Amino acid sequence: MRYLHTMVRVTDLEASLDFYCNKLGLAEVSRQAHEAGRFTLVFLCAPGDEAQARAGRAPMVELTFNWDPQPYDGGRNFGHLAYEVDDIYGACQRLMDAGVTINRPPRDGHMAFVRSPDNISIELLQAGARLPPQEPWASMPNTGVW
Repeated sequence: MRYLHTMVRVTDLEASLDFYCNKLGLAEVSRQAHEAGRFTLVFLCAPGDEAQARAGRAPMVELTFNWDPQPYDGGRNFGHLAYEVDDIYGACQRLMDAGVTINRPPRDGHMAFVRSPDNISIELLQAGARLPPQEPWASMPNTGVW
């Protein structure tokens, strides 16, 4: 398992970038605008980690800016922790066998979500290429929120 990023939702992207980059000193690694989903992702890393972050070898902060304003109550401004795993199906099976609810099953062979005992969302991402869809995951519904 490898730690990837922490996601934080922001309401004012420019003010947030001013804080994280100009004041805190983080460096912008990449920016992705997703018109269909109406959001922008900006990935930041610690100073000096830019090359490693671009190569996927340094942890980052993901700022998520939703284009349509919405309140982030109940801790929704903190998104999730993300970890890359070698076998998403095996990781989810181990968690399920240990009594953990798989909130968003890895139906696509790429991504799953679980929650900690304190309701912190944990994203699991398949290392490398997506795995072929596999049962029971392919037909398993979401459970709760993630």
